[in-house]
Amino acid sequence: MASILIVEDEVAINELVKRNLQLVGHQCNSVFDGNAAVQEIQCRSYDLIILDIMLPGLDGFEVIEQANKTPTIFLSAKNSMPDRIKGFSMGADDYLTKPFEMLELLARVEAVLRRTQRTASCFEAGNVKIDFSSHQVFHNGQSVECTPKEYELLEVLVNNRNIALSRERLLELVWGYDFEGDTRTVDVHIQKLRKKLEWEDRIKTVYKLGYRLEVSR
Repeated sequence: MASILIVEDEVAINELVKRNLQLVGHQCNSVFDGNAAVQEIQCRSYDLIILDIMLPGLDGFEVIEQANKTPTIFLSAKNSMPDRIKGFSMGADDYLTKPFEMLELLARVEAVLRRTQRTASCFEAGNVKIDFSSHQVFHNGQSVECTPKEYELLEVLVNNRNIALSRERLLELVWGYDFEGDTRTVDVHIQKLRKKLEWEDRIKTVYKLGYRLEVSR
């Protein structure tokens, strides 16, 4: 599951892309002009941006300059070789021209997510840094001792940041389907992470559901 921002001014295309991405399990937000896209990128962290070029306000090339190196797929009717080269030179991870096949877009989304998530070795938010390659966690530069399950839970929250996850889903992802305990185990481990990382305001309780790690840029 990834958090994806769709920036497309044609409402029908925007909604079609959003619906299909949601059907395969992704969390999506939509905006319809370049200015709104920049505001959204500055307020929230995304795993991927699907970005049109010809937009009201700022165009896609101007948006990607402010995308904070977020993985981006250009989805555009501009299909000339100079446009494609410009898109890649500005940092796009892929470039798909309109009209397009939805299955191809979904395949390209998954390919970019696999590639970018595999190469990301660190995550930082506030005073906390997580080194995925060494499984080390730091707070204010000091190493934080986490149990294996605390670390696994933290990694799941980070990989699904800004997405609400139910206690049941967290239990499945961290403890497995055959775990015989109950969801109170999740609550206990969440409280421990909040205390160790001073993340009382960052790991949010979602009423009658579970938890969400809030990360803004």
